[in-house]
Order: sequence, then structure tokens, then C-alpha cells
Amino acid sequence: MTAPRLPELLACYATLAPTNLDALVQCYTPDARFRDPFHDVQGQAAIRAIFAHMFAASEQPRFVITEQQLAGATAFVTWRFHFGLRGHDYCIEGATRFGFAADGRVCCHRDYWDAAEELFQKLPLVGPPIAWLRRRFRATGTY
Repeated sequence: MTAPRLPELLACYATLAPTNLDALVQCYTPDARFRDPFHDVQGQAAIRAIFAHMFAASEQPRFVITEQQLAGATAFVTWRFHFGLRGHDYCIEGATRFGFAADGRVCCHRDYWDAAEELFQKLPLVGPPIAWLRRRFRATGTY
């Protein structure tokens, strides 16, 4: 087995731009699966389309890698995703589990982040009802 290409992959994410999406998807196997709170897709073209849409739908998106752990053919990476939307700046904190194929490329990409807390609750129209629901279901009392 070839060593996982984690440094190359993270370098692509650190410098991600619409002009280098092809370099990013080359870090993935042709049949790689990508899953996050909004998507569950397979294949390099579908993964590329997600990131192309990210650049079209948001302002100055960028990833900041905060921690990484590699164990065998699995990596776990924490990150901050900074972006603008309609003149407002946002930051989502999350984590990704990467599974690597025998050739060192990513075959499984699973993002973990709380869409309600990290995104929806910060939006003007849906934020207040989500905040109310969170308060409603929060445990009370002394712990």
C-alpha cells in the first residue's frame, strides 16, 4: 500500500480556489464517496461539483486546518471553514474522516459538523426558531 497522501490533500485544501479544483479531485479515487450534512455523492465529478458550487454560492471561502491525526489508512482532521454570505462573515468548525485507498488517494470523505448550530442558527429568518428549539430541549438543573 502507498502511504496516504494526507500532506498533499491538506495542501490542496489550504490553497483551494476555483482554479485548482482539478488538483483537489485528483487526490480522490475515481469512485470516492463524499458525505456531509447536505450531500452524499460518489465520484470525482460529483465531488468537484460540490466545491465549484461552494465557490459560486459563497464569498471568499477558505479552510483552515487546525489538527490532524493519521493512523494507518485513516485520517481525522479538524478545521474551520470561513466564508461570506450576503455581506456577513461566518465560520463553521468541523471535522473530517478520510479513508485512503491502496494508492494513497482518498476513497471515503465524511464531514462532521452541526448544520443547525454552525449555520442555520446564525441566519436571520431560521436562527430564532432553531435557538428556541435548542433552549426547549436543553436539559435544566444542576449537573
